Amino acid sequence: MPDDSPTVGLRVVDSLSAVDAAQWDACALAPAAAGNPFLSHAFLKALEDSKSVGRRTGWQPQYLLAETDDGTLHGAVPLYVKGHSQGEYIFDHGWAQAFERAGGRYYPKLQSAIPFTPVPGPRLFVRPGPYADGVCDAMIDMMAKIAGDNGISSVHATFCSEADWTRFGAHGWLQRLGRQYHWNNAGYGTFDDFLAALASRKRKAIRKEREAVKREGLAIHQLSGDDLKARHWDAFYAFYMDTGGRKWGSPYLTRSFFDILGSTLADKVVLVMAEADGRAVGGALNLKGDDTLYGRYWGCLESHAFLHFEACYYQAIDYAISHGLQRVEAGAQGDHKIQRGYLPVKTYSAHWIVDPSFRRAVDNFLKQERPAVEHEIEGLMAYSPFRKETE
Repeated sequence: MPDDSPTVGLRVVDSLSAVDAAQWDACALAPAAAGNPFLSHAFLKALEDSKSVGRRTGWQPQYLLAETDDGTLHGAVPLYVKGHSQGEYIFDHGWAQAFERAGGRYYPKLQSAIPFTPVPGPRLFVRPGPYADGVCDAMIDMMAKIAGDNGISSVHATFCSEADWTRFGAHGWLQRLGRQYHWNNAGYGTFDDFLAALASRKRKAIRKEREAVKREGLAIHQLSGDDLKARHWDAFYAFYMDTGGRKWGSPYLTRSFFDILGSTLADKVVLVMAEADGRAVGGALNLKGDDTLYGRYWGCLESHAFLHFEACYYQAIDYAISHGLQRVEAGAQGDHKIQRGYLPVKTYSAHWIVDPSFRRAVDNFLKQERPAVEHEIEGLMAYSPFRKETE
């Protein structure tokens, strides 16, 4: 920090109730975050207040704060103590098993993340200004110190921004790459403009899928703000529980989470609901930032041809085009997204391993994994549905 910089103290709190919302958002929603609603005080506190995070789910909040003597919050890290590796979407189960076979204790660990949410963004929240770099550096070093002082095996910053990833790496953290699928708006005026950018065969396939949904007689609604009612959340929670129960066994989000989300962030919600003869049969939950629509949860109670693709992918593209958004982030996994215009992109995570021998082993693994991930993304791009320049 500059010589005339104020003294910044670091402390940990176990609830966002101890943090002023405006101050948190001044750091979390700085320009680099592009209004990412998942980083906001309202979203993270909704997880707390609904008991979606806490002792029941094994995500114990331990937010790291950087403050000056006058009480101004200059930086923060969403940090959780975890006794498992569930709900993260970046898998380290193999690391845990290897360390414990060698006689180590992998859990508890510290996780800097948005719980149950593989949405990329900053993990070092910092108020813009001349002290920002120094605050970031201090928070990184403090996370490593907390782990070392408390017998914690490791700290993991998952789905961080590339800028954070680079800064973590400069402090000796191990760097990992992953992939997601994002759709980018090339200035399309309509969905048909997007289709025109695709190869003929891909364009026809998407049209057939959308026509099949229409033949099912389904009514599709995009709901936001005051349009969201308790009955919509009741229906969507049933979808969420059905999908979550089949995929994860024990869904994390409670019913009250959706009520809180609807009361505090309704203007950021885009809820796609499908109805058959007035019955809600499926839906997809999205949140929107300044320039991005973030697809999150999906579920259905009846089987309808191509409803998943319509609700999750095509409706999101429709919304992004009509509202001038630049990107739709469709989350992790699913190579089928490529044929629907969602192309693979890199994601970033950084890892601090306390034990030197274990650290070397993970480092060696990541040195092999990173080029493999890059090669895989390059190979997947060959399946892009977009027209080549010669077509």
